Amino acid sequence: MSECTHVAELPRPEPVPSDRTCAECLAVGSHPVQLRMCLECGEVGCCDSSPYRHATAHHEKTGHPVMRSFEPGEIWRWCFVDGSIV
Repeated sequence: MSECTHVAELPRPEPVPSDRTCAECLAVGSHPVQLRMCLECGEVGCCDSSPYRHATAHHEKTGHPVMRSFEPGEIWRWCFVDGSIV
């Protein structure tokens, strides 16, 4: 894994998750697939394998660059700006 300039700018400690699941999926009656958490604000959204791609939509709306997997046992992070695992 590599460091990008966005990782160094993230708040420490990590933000508190906004929810235990993708609230936007629940609001539209969809089942979230593979949860992700924004490391800038803690917003929890579904991945691009979900029909609504709420985690990516959150990045596009806010510009928040880095998210991490919110799945048990997974620790990887993704930078939307750099398009890579960080």
